[in-house]
Amino acid sequence: MSSYNKVLLMGNLTRDPEVRSLPSGQAVTELGIASNRTFMVGGQGGKGGEKKEEVTFVDVSFWGRKGEVVAQYFKRGDPIFIEGRLSFRQWQNKEGEKRSKLSVTGENFEFINGRRDGAGGRGDSGPPPQQQQQQQQQPSAGSGDMEGFDEVPF
Repeated sequence: MSSYNKVLLMGNLTRDPEVRSLPSGQAVTELGIASNRTFMVGGQGGKGGEKKEEVTFVDVSFWGRKGEVVAQYFKRGDPIFIEGRLSFRQWQNKEGEKRSKLSVTGENFEFINGRRDGAGGRGDSGPPPQQQQQQQQQPSAGSGDMEGFDEVPF
């Protein structure tokens, strides 16, 4: 039987990304995100219930250049979309107790339009300038009745 391990997360960074270099020279970037879920509790037929919110905190690791880019352009409070896989780690603490943790190893990320008020964000609403220039240089694929549409919003 084959397996499939894919995680898609969207949330806000709970802390600034931290970059470490391993003895091999490989960079690893650690960050945390919070993802919110709002739902209704009680009531009948979806009416008259109480609105609840649940927050899930997830630790994420990016390896190599992608992690360095995340650390360069993101900080606490910034929204981010992450594609990755679940990772299970085990170790022993100083007292010799076995510990374990389920986290996400990030494989790709995307910038999400952030707040324009400068609070908790980079102060812009998109990718870094060099990425915007690359996007502008790409020809549009206008054809048929889609002519005039430069990009599909998904």
